[in-house]
Amino acid sequence: MWVKRLSWVELAVFAGLMFFWLVPGSETATMIFGWAHGLGFIALCMAIWIAAIRREAPYTLLAATLTPVGPVGSVIGIELIERKGWGVVNPPQSVVNSP
Repeated sequence: MWVKRLSWVELAVFAGLMFFWLVPGSETATMIFGWAHGLGFIALCMAIWIAAIRREAPYTLLAATLTPVGPVGSVIGIELIERKGWGVVNPPQSVVNSP
């Protein structure tokens, strides 16, 4: 759960960086969001790595995070794991009541 929250925060910082990078004349904001994204991305990778070691997350989530899309990959990876059970050894099975 803490990895998911950190991933969404890092995605918001990354979106802020992209916004200020595109807006002309906002070099200071770009620098601040750039530093925040850089440090936040390292923290996110470390958090996912620790979660993978503890077997709370699959290593494929770390691989998705280390792709060029960065925090977008981790958010998509977490959603796929939660919704479809991808990367989980025993994904939850849907219960079907038989008549």
